[in-house]
Amino acid sequence: MNEPAFRAGLVAVIGRPNVGKSTLVNRMVGYKVSIVSPKAQTTRHRILGIDTGEAGQIVFVDTPGLHAEGKRAINRYMNRAARGALADVELGALVIEAGQWREADEAAFATLEKTGLPRVLIINKVDRIRDKTELLPFIAKVSEGRGFAAVFPVSAEKGAGLDDLRRGLLDLLPASEPLFGEDEITDRSERFLVAELIREQLMRQLGAELPYATAVVIDSFKTEGKLLRIAATIYVERSGQKAIVIGAGGTRMRAIGQAARIAIERQFERKVFLELWCKVRESWSDDEAALRGFGYE
Repeated sequence: MNEPAFRAGLVAVIGRPNVGKSTLVNRMVGYKVSIVSPKAQTTRHRILGIDTGEAGQIVFVDTPGLHAEGKRAINRYMNRAARGALADVELGALVIEAGQWREADEAAFATLEKTGLPRVLIINKVDRIRDKTELLPFIAKVSEGRGFAAVFPVSAEKGAGLDDLRRGLLDLLPASEPLFGEDEITDRSERFLVAELIREQLMRQLGAELPYATAVVIDSFKTEGKLLRIAATIYVERSGQKAIVIGAGGTRMRAIGQAARIAIERQFERKVFLELWCKVRESWSDDEAALRGFGYE
């Protein structure tokens, strides 16, 4: 009797901001490839998360949340990154929040539908639905007439439904040799991951709007035995924002640095020496050249 064929392929994960796409990818991969915060638009880049098992390899393409307004260059970049992720993939996965179908969900679905890709619906945060009898009617309503090959109710945060999701996605992917090595988990460099972990603390520790005016650049990244020595610059758009990031007597900057250092040590399992600076680059988020300099390609 022949062994089942190994399956492999790319799955683009799209949806409106803050539905849990990055949390889902991290849980499926078993490693933090994408940063997470309660704020929308935490993910700015297209990031691969690679889940390899005995039956196959799912390459998740995590994307920024699609949003209607693209007034600044950074917003246009994120929309391009999200839409561009739909090229050269085998499957599109639309992630929504259980019990909700908003205008932005409809827009994300329309983007996916235009590609003609096979598509699945992932309904996240089902643990937040108190009355579970509401879930089946909701699934029927949002999937009707939309041509989903399968629907998967999950809770990425709690880990519920993820084994069924993995099996279901593999069933929809082609027989193929692995696309990446068995030990590979992302296409992003260690420097990129460190910059993102620092930016995660900016998203978590700063006020509602300020994190969107920040960018992080790694100035140096050196391995000295079991120590990582890292220097990074946080860029903001105005001097008043710099004062907020630094805080009275440098207290805010120290708190951001300490939390980021702990996160980096946990991620890389080694001691870290982290130095942070803050500089002003006026209107960087609406400057295409600045974006390229900050790694937004």
